[in-house]
Amino acid sequence: MLAKQTNKRRSFIQNLFLNDRLILTFIIINSITIFIEGFSALEYHIIYAINFIDSFITVMFIIEALVKIRYLGWRTYIQSAWNKLDFFLIVISLPSILVFMLNSDYTNLSFLLILRVLRVFKFLRFFRFITGIEHLLIGIQRALKTSVFVLFGFLIYNFIVAVLSCFLFSQMSDELFGDPLRSFYSIFKIFTVEGWYEIPETLTENQDGVSSFFIKTYFILILITGGILGLSLVNSIFVDSMVSDNNDELEQKVDELNLKMDQLLQELKQK
Repeated sequence: MLAKQTNKRRSFIQNLFLNDRLILTFIIINSITIFIEGFSALEYHIIYAINFIDSFITVMFIIEALVKIRYLGWRTYIQSAWNKLDFFLIVISLPSILVFMLNSDYTNLSFLLILRVLRVFKFLRFFRFITGIEHLLIGIQRALKTSVFVLFGFLIYNFIVAVLSCFLFSQMSDELFGDPLRSFYSIFKIFTVEGWYEIPETLTENQDGVSSFFIKTYFILILITGGILGLSLVNSIFVDSMVSDNNDELEQKVDELNLKMDQLLQELKQK
């Protein structure tokens, strides 16, 4: 009798923590509490309650992982990419429990408060519950593999223009082109198109008409080649690679349809 009750309890706990709805509820509550904690004008008892809830939910996540490991076995559990992510997020959330238990305001463990920031990464578990997320991730992975050389070429072009611009404009604006690293960031901002005109306007502020014309022409060419053409090329290849599996599926269906039509026509001719 006692053994049956024990088995029922184990089965209840197992079913409880294998329920995705429960885990999603925990994630939502945890997200809300951490969001509220970001407001500075909170009373001490509210902060204490929020930290208690956060630590409690972290313990629930630990129990969830232990239940899954016992149910699936360690090897099967860790083979899943989502379980790897869950386990990693649990590990980096442990300092928040330690800080709460030891009350770092009265100890020398206040440095662990910095590690508590890592608990926000628990929000990543939301992605697990998005419908079709695995298909989307596969598409992103395929797109990255396809467009890696284009991205590399884009960065090389950014590097070349950045070094050239550093030698040309370092004396005009040390803040924007004082060294190759600053220049690289400034050129990348131009490639993003947003606010690109601010940089040439800054450089031509104290220049004569002829110098201003050539400087602005230089950056217009950079905008066209790197921002409009280059970035558009990268985006188009990336998006095309992401949806390529859908195109392949459609092409396969069209080929199958054409094959059936040919077979039907042959049967009609034989009759």
